Amino acid sequence: MEHSAVDPWAEPEERAVEAALRPATLDDFEGQPRVNDQLGLVLAAAKHRGTTPDHVLLSGPPGLGKTTLAMIIASEMGAPLRISSGPAIQHAGDLAAILSGLVEGEVFFLDEIHRMSRPAEEMLYLAMEDFRVDVVVGKGPGATAIPIDIPPFTLVGATTRSGMLPGPLRDRFGFTAQLDFYEAEALEHIVRRSATVLDVALDEDSAREIALRSRGTPRIANRLLRRVRDYSQVRHAGKVDRTITSEALDLYEVDRLGLDRLDRAVLEAICTKFGGGPVGLSTLAISVGEETETVEEVAEPFLVRLGFLMRTPRGRVATSLAWEHLGLTPPAQQDLFGG
Repeated sequence: MEHSAVDPWAEPEERAVEAALRPATLDDFEGQPRVNDQLGLVLAAAKHRGTTPDHVLLSGPPGLGKTTLAMIIASEMGAPLRISSGPAIQHAGDLAAILSGLVEGEVFFLDEIHRMSRPAEEMLYLAMEDFRVDVVVGKGPGATAIPIDIPPFTLVGATTRSGMLPGPLRDRFGFTAQLDFYEAEALEHIVRRSATVLDVALDEDSAREIALRSRGTPRIANRLLRRVRDYSQVRHAGKVDRTITSEALDLYEVDRLGLDRLDRAVLEAICTKFGGGPVGLSTLAISVGEETETVEEVAEPFLVRLGFLMRTPRGRVATSLAWEHLGLTPPAQQDLFGG
């Protein structure tokens, strides 16, 4: 049940596997019961009225199922799906070309909507409310805006940073869903379903082990499952048990709490190079050889959620739990907030 966009650079066979792991209906979409109930009601009401559903905004960390939900919305409504992303729409003309090509009832999935350009964003306001776009012909004082009607459609916007969306854009969505990290039990069900699709004989203990190391994220759970499958096929003739699963995940540097190489590098840098912090984000990123965005968006949310890292006005600080996890002794208490 892969909940992420299919990797366009993957081999055809891998893309087919990723597509097969996706749930096709809301009933099969596990781990987000609140969102399921709310979105199901929105779609059922639209079907009852014979209209297109309200525009939907999906927010939450990567890998939780935003793209999959967009596909499910289109499938449940029996509508075609068009996919694009904010970074790909840098000019209003790019958006106008997409919107003018939509058919009635089509679902338009716009990933990373917070990264769309401002001119395109302003055009989207009108399209969402009035189903119309104004195409500007000419330049300067002689420019003319030609209104073009577009058929009713449903915009499904996805963002990992809802705080970066302007208020006027957020307000135009009829339904907003915040996707949360998955509980281990839900991830177990996802892993076991995926194992069936991949024809991997996975026992309950192995499924549990993978779920506990998946950072609450289905995308990661399915990726780890594929790596366990590879390890078992190459080194254990396809046999999978909890010991083999642990060996495989240890080989790929995913520890029992789900921390990977980057997570540990961040914690070790703060603790061993900067005395536990505070340390600024850019300095921390340089010390681990990564971009600031990677540290901030990939590693930090999980470390903060575990209680290993704090963000303070003076910088990032490792907690006593982080020191304990690394097997290190924390220093004396510091003034973390610049008192």
